[in-house]
Amino acid sequence: MLSALALSTLFSLTTVAPAAAVQEESDGKVAFNNACRTCHSFKAGDNRLGPTLHGVVGRKAGSIEGFQFSAAMKSSGITWDESNLDKFIANPDTVVHGNAMKPFGGVADASEREKIVEYLKTLK
Repeated sequence: MLSALALSTLFSLTTVAPAAAVQEESDGKVAFNNACRTCHSFKAGDNRLGPTLHGVVGRKAGSIEGFQFSAAMKSSGITWDESNLDKFIANPDTVVHGNAMKPFGGVADASEREKIVEYLKTLK
């Protein structure tokens, strides 16, 4: 009896943990879709009104060939990381004044920005 209980507990732990990880990723994708997907893709090479965000973490701002970035973005000197992405998503103009992200005004909710940044980190 005890071994059956232990086995069922072990089984439930191994099936719940991966489901939680999938849920977090799903939350990030939902947040991305709500705030970013109108202009940006998460697929490599799929530039739209905005550049693809595939591989954005660690990439130099304004560096995707074939996409026409604003002069401000190209000369910003930024390499995207968690911190500056969070600030940019909150209010793009405070990070790169003169960017071409209009009319996007930013995402005020810090938890939504965190979900978006975590999702962007998975796009490699």
